[in-house]
Amino acid sequence: FTTLVDLKWRFSLLIFILAYALTWLFFGLIWWVIAYSRGDLEHLGDHSWTPCVNNLNGFVSAFLFSIETETTIGYGHRVITDTCPEGIVLLLLQAILGSMVNAFMVGCMFVKISQPNKRAETLVFSSHAVVSLRDDRLCLMFRVGDLRDSHIVEASIRAKLIQSKQTQEGEFIPLDQTDLSVGFETGDDRLFLVSPLIISHEIDERSPFWDVSRGQLERDDFEIVVILEGMVEATGMTCQARSSYLADEVLWGHRFTPLLSLEEGFYEVDYGGFHHTVPVPTPACSARQLAAAAARRDAHLYWSIPSRLDEA
Repeated sequence: FTTLVDLKWRFSLLIFILAYALTWLFFGLIWWVIAYSRGDLEHLGDHSWTPCVNNLNGFVSAFLFSIETETTIGYGHRVITDTCPEGIVLLLLQAILGSMVNAFMVGCMFVKISQPNKRAETLVFSSHAVVSLRDDRLCLMFRVGDLRDSHIVEASIRAKLIQSKQTQEGEFIPLDQTDLSVGFETGDDRLFLVSPLIISHEIDERSPFWDVSRGQLERDDFEIVVILEGMVEATGMTCQARSSYLADEVLWGHRFTPLLSLEEGFYEVDYGGFHHTVPVPTPACSARQLAAAAARRDAHLYWSIPSRLDEA
């Protein structure tokens, strides 16, 4: 079932048509074999002969009777009689198997139609991620947006750093995955996408970018995978959109341009500048070095302030 759902539409429609056509042909052939073996085809004009199926005079009529039986159309021209036990057993078998084929194929088509793949295409990510200061702290940021008016319910976002790693014991892990905090502790990873949002990862002691400077970032080889999940408002099905940023797609010392503008009583979003960034003054050192410099500056400021007690 999952294989049929994941197939392309042309293959799914082909299997859908073949499933019905082959079952109709298969049971039509069996109905014709029963009529042939009982001699019904040799007594077509004999009114004293009771056939297994009335008005069945060949393979074509047996095929039509098979369609009528499986689809429960029942035109009334061809009908089974009570003198054919093998036909009654076959009728029950075809009714049961026909219901199973209907449930299987209709369910498959319904799930395939209601898949939220197209909905995920309206969730957009910025083409670049940026590193710049936000509240005097280095942050890795990217932008997400929803192009449709209907909202994604219970939207949440995650980010993972994929990079080669060698452990202290010498084990080499080619695709090591590390979580990048985008607000899980504070609940900021829960999004309300009424307008484009800038997702921020603060580079602190727990961040894998704590010791990464601008020069090292340009030499590193990594990929940041971003996953946005939520439920489609219309169907309630889970929708997932993914994007990624390579090392050369992370811009150090840039900031995203604003998209919201206040009009007459409402905000207007200009998606034309969704991917645009502007350079801003940003230290080229790592977050660790920046924090150490700030600590030294604060300590110097503390000891340089004259104490009134000392003056007294």
